[in-house]
Amino acid sequence: MRRKAAWRMQAARALEDVTQARKELESIARDLEKSCPAAARSLREGLEETLILQGLRINDALLTSLASTNLIESAFSQAETYCGRVKRWRSGDMTQRWAASALLWSEKQFRKVRGFRHLPKLQAALNQSVLKPVKKAA
Repeated sequence: MRRKAAWRMQAARALEDVTQARKELESIARDLEKSCPAAARSLREGLEETLILQGLRINDALLTSLASTNLIESAFSQAETYCGRVKRWRSGDMTQRWAASALLWSEKQFRKVRGFRHLPKLQAALNQSVLKPVKKAA
């Protein structure tokens, strides 16, 4: 079922009509409710964010990058490695300094975001208040 659900979600994300994409994602969630309630809850939890990004009509590569938590998870993973060298935390100030230092260190490891050339288009869409709440399908 995992492959079928992934295929259907990919097809729903490819739809240009946000309302139709919402209906398809809700249908997937209903189907998953029987076999995997946790997956259905997770899909419903991220539904609005998925549709907001989809409604911006931005480049697919940029959409993929922004729709994932990999960017922030990678930064925190690298920072964790860096901070793991500390043997004894003396104060809250020390913790904050090391955390900031670790994130600056991890920044050097970053690569370009896929679809970065489309960031000005995203900024223009945000400036034009394109992020109006998506109407829920009846």
